[in-house]
Amino acid sequence: MKKRLSITLIMLLSLALVFAGCGSNDTSKSDKTETKDKEKTEVTSGASKTSYTDPSELKDEYDIVIVGAAGAGLSAALEAKAKGMNPVILEKMPQAGGNTLKASSGMNASETKFQKEQGINDSNDKFYEETLAGGHGTNDKEMLRFFVDNSASAIDWLDSMDIKLNNLTITGGMSEKRTHRPEDGSAVGKYLVDGLLKNVQEEKIPVFVNADVKEITQKDGKVTGVKVRLNNKEDKTISSDAVIVTTGGYGANKELIEKERPDLKGYVTTNQEGSTGDGIKMIEKLGGTTVDMDQIQVHPTVQQEKSYLIGEAVRGEGAILVSQEGKRFGNELDTRDNVTAAINKLPEKSAYLVFDSGVKDRVKAIAQYDEMGFVEEGATIDELASKINVPKEELTKTLDTWNASVKNKNDEAFGRTTAMDNELSKAPYYAIKIGPGIHYTMGGVKINTNTEVLDKDGKPITGLFAAGEVTGGLHGENRIGGNSVAEIIIFGRQAGDKSAEFVKEQQ
Repeated sequence: MKKRLSITLIMLLSLALVFAGCGSNDTSKSDKTETKDKEKTEVTSGASKTSYTDPSELKDEYDIVIVGAAGAGLSAALEAKAKGMNPVILEKMPQAGGNTLKASSGMNASETKFQKEQGINDSNDKFYEETLAGGHGTNDKEMLRFFVDNSASAIDWLDSMDIKLNNLTITGGMSEKRTHRPEDGSAVGKYLVDGLLKNVQEEKIPVFVNADVKEITQKDGKVTGVKVRLNNKEDKTISSDAVIVTTGGYGANKELIEKERPDLKGYVTTNQEGSTGDGIKMIEKLGGTTVDMDQIQVHPTVQQEKSYLIGEAVRGEGAILVSQEGKRFGNELDTRDNVTAAINKLPEKSAYLVFDSGVKDRVKAIAQYDEMGFVEEGATIDELASKINVPKEELTKTLDTWNASVKNKNDEAFGRTTAMDNELSKAPYYAIKIGPGIHYTMGGVKINTNTEVLDKDGKPITGLFAAGEVTGGLHGENRIGGNSVAEIIIFGRQAGDKSAEFVKEQQ
């Protein structure tokens, strides 16, 4: 009896242990699932709200305040931190990225290691001359020289942070493949912002969103910090030895656009809504001066209904532009102002980007355009012609003539010499309807190559720096595609570096 009882007790105890073990395993599995879900949220959040610093952590004082959290601001913060500074980034919008998020074509740079690896024989002098020609000779030559000579090191700097731009294409006004893109050919903007933001977070640099800087403070001719409004309700004054303004341009400010260029009234804009020129206005109040404010770039290929930029990489990888008659009407890889003028001469003031599946494979951004409903597809040229309502015979003739030009490397009709590596002969065929739209403001505050903001006498305003589209002069009367992304990295880094040097001198 005692033996049976002992056996029964042992069995009951064993079962209890098994159940306890199962319970323990279930809990462990639940914990692992929760951990995986949490990790997934953190990884996929990118530039989402969960990535930013809690407003309660905003301090009263920092070494350097950076106003604007797009490419230039993030680059400046990383350089300043590397130089031993304690920077903070304040962004008025709910997320980081600004107009940088919308960049799609790539980043121009010359004499890079990736060009050399791919046998592309480029030079800084050629980059300089072609950019100067693109700007009609009106570029600030000192700024331009610094820009091209520091472009390759900017590519290396990004690569050192695991932001690799080794896929090369070409944009209008360039003679060499110097437009650097992510390895898979995807749009450069989001890739760049995600990569920079990841490094900013790893360096524990605070980034506050919904932090609208209303004023840059100054005492005895020296910048002392900023006044910021948090979440549209709480005002706070932040002290700093230096301020870097990287707030972008004014392409979304209709009133300012119309004031500077009445002829552009009614144009759609590709700019994000925060591009209203706030930084320019604040700097002007401190005595800063502006340059080229009436130089506003209209991009030739914008999807009109959603004001969405169709990147230059589409043409850079071989697409052509055709009219409603199904005919080419100019050199698609001419400078943006010239291509825009050619489209505006058409009765409809619109055209179609036409390309094949080869271009679609090489430009990953097209998949995004397709998801947004911009892309028409035809299994044959005739089917595509029917869908976009152009004459079938003309479109077929246009593509046949173009493919012969590519084969012979001779565009007799319009003298195009670049992006002629592949025929448009790989079905299916595609088209995107486009027209001109306001894209970029070449004008802005005047800076020198140290990114110091200058007053009307050409003297630096003590402690004030700026970089990116908020500044003017670099591009002259026309910006070359791919140069704005290069500008924000090159001059963003310089602003972080030079402001750090300035702060060290004050300490």
